[in-house]
Amino acid sequence: MKTCTVSALLLSAVLLSAQASQAAEDVLIVYDASASMWGQIDGVNKITTARNVMAGLVHDWPRDTNLGLVAYGHRRAGDCTDIETLIKPQPVEPDEFVRIVNAINPKGKTPIAASLQHAANVLQYRDNNATVVLISDGLESCHGDPCAVAAELAARGTGFTAHVVGFDLDEQANEALSCIASNTGGVFVPASNASELQDALQQVQARVTQQQAESVTEPEPEVEEEAESREVFLSAPDQVVTGAPFEISWSPTLHPRDYYTIVPAGSREGGYTSWERVKQNHAGQLVAPAEPGLYEVRYVLDNGGKTLASVPVEVVEAELGISAPQQVTAGAPFEVQWSSVVNPRDYYTIVPAGSREGSYTSWERVKQNHAGQLVAPAEPGLYEVRYVLDNGGKTLASAPVEVVEAELEISAPASIRAGSTFELSWSQVVNSRDYYTIVPAGSKEGSYTSWERVGDKLRGQLRAPDEVGMYEVRYVLDNGGKTLASSMLEVVPVDAPLNAGVQIEAPATASPGTTVTVHWSGTGDGQDQRIVLAEDSAADFTWISAHKVDEATSQEFTLPGQPGRYEVRYLDISNTSVLGRAIIRIE
Repeated sequence: MKTCTVSALLLSAVLLSAQASQAAEDVLIVYDASASMWGQIDGVNKITTARNVMAGLVHDWPRDTNLGLVAYGHRRAGDCTDIETLIKPQPVEPDEFVRIVNAINPKGKTPIAASLQHAANVLQYRDNNATVVLISDGLESCHGDPCAVAAELAARGTGFTAHVVGFDLDEQANEALSCIASNTGGVFVPASNASELQDALQQVQARVTQQQAESVTEPEPEVEEEAESREVFLSAPDQVVTGAPFEISWSPTLHPRDYYTIVPAGSREGGYTSWERVKQNHAGQLVAPAEPGLYEVRYVLDNGGKTLASVPVEVVEAELGISAPQQVTAGAPFEVQWSSVVNPRDYYTIVPAGSREGSYTSWERVKQNHAGQLVAPAEPGLYEVRYVLDNGGKTLASAPVEVVEAELEISAPASIRAGSTFELSWSQVVNSRDYYTIVPAGSKEGSYTSWERVGDKLRGQLRAPDEVGMYEVRYVLDNGGKTLASSMLEVVPVDAPLNAGVQIEAPATASPGTTVTVHWSGTGDGQDQRIVLAEDSAADFTWISAHKVDEATSQEFTLPGQPGRYEVRYLDISNTSVLGRAIIRIE
């Protein structure tokens, strides 16, 4: 892809002083449109904040630079291939750019690694300087290793740089994303709110502009006319294991854009599988193919694709075993072990029994380990745990696993006032990353409003919606978004009395400091029952004043002098339950 100038005056000055040609590389913004962007910060959806900040960014972007836009997760839920170039790199048209950004509605997954590769390909990174600006509010959730992909793009490209903005991430997640920038010479900037996001993107924009101003295209070394007649000495192991990395060396290096590769023995000129540029080196590394057989390692001229040297290599099958529990609970984490590591970039995964090669659900890189953890699928059934080669996606070993349904219950109040906070509980934790939420009754799977992770707790709190109606409180698996348990809850108007066996009658409004009489009917079965006055937002078993209930059915309360919403509660202390509620507004 052609590059364009940053500024005519700036370039003229650089050209005069440096006596070299300079051009600004194309820039692609990779925009997170995963479902988590509907989450809120300070009461505002993150996608709304991102739209507003992006509008300011593109309106300030230099008009003579090329800017493009890639989005992921914006068309389909659960699809790791949902990556699209919405704007090819071109001189910025702010209004059109903003219109396209504002039309993006988050829906899906977070395929960061594949999006980086997609953006790099759009920018033709092997032949041009290429800059990517990634904005993400989450970590990779598809089959990819963003850190490794970033390093590979930097190694193979002419000048690939990725700048990253981590939006609303915790410290651990920020560290996990920062490697993308550090592996490519870019900058990483965290942002936790709208102001910080604006500052972060301004920092990145300034860095991109600085890079472009400093970037002087160096003339490539000329290929000697006699290169094809020169002899190259090449060496490689006689035998390597399928999918494993191995070392090769050569001498001399004729041109830094020449490359080395491994191909089936006797392949035509120009064929390649795993390959790398020679650059200025005399040694490097390749990854063996997934299929055993006879192969050749070749040194190939970039100009014309002619093989100058080759050596034979036998690729042999790797011997490896993998083990896992015979039975696991749907959505729960479990341990996996394997006997050896072929390549640190290989991965282990769990898939339905008999799945085609290359399938995956929950997965992790093996790295240098011999054990790790997976999360069981949400649906019960027969599955396989597999050790899979990174190169070629071939399964080297597998073990059967039965996934069984989790048995879980969740409980919440039968009714709650609109906008108020309520407590709920669940019988067990399947996965600490599962979450509980409240949604309109009958909502489709994966819906959520107010929500929280379960962590390692069996109790939590949620805020009721502001709209009255019937709702469900749900316990939802993080893996697959499946609802394991639900409980019906009615959201009633903010001033509605609530009873669970006791009906309370109290004045709806009163003046500060006045004395009012409260009546009730019904009772609990505990030995210690009390009628109390509390602030509406206070915890259930805290109060301003309280009276023990014996045979009485009424009680006088002197109201506080401070206006606001207060609640009369009938408490059964023995059973830690609230049997009735009524609101008094002090005006």
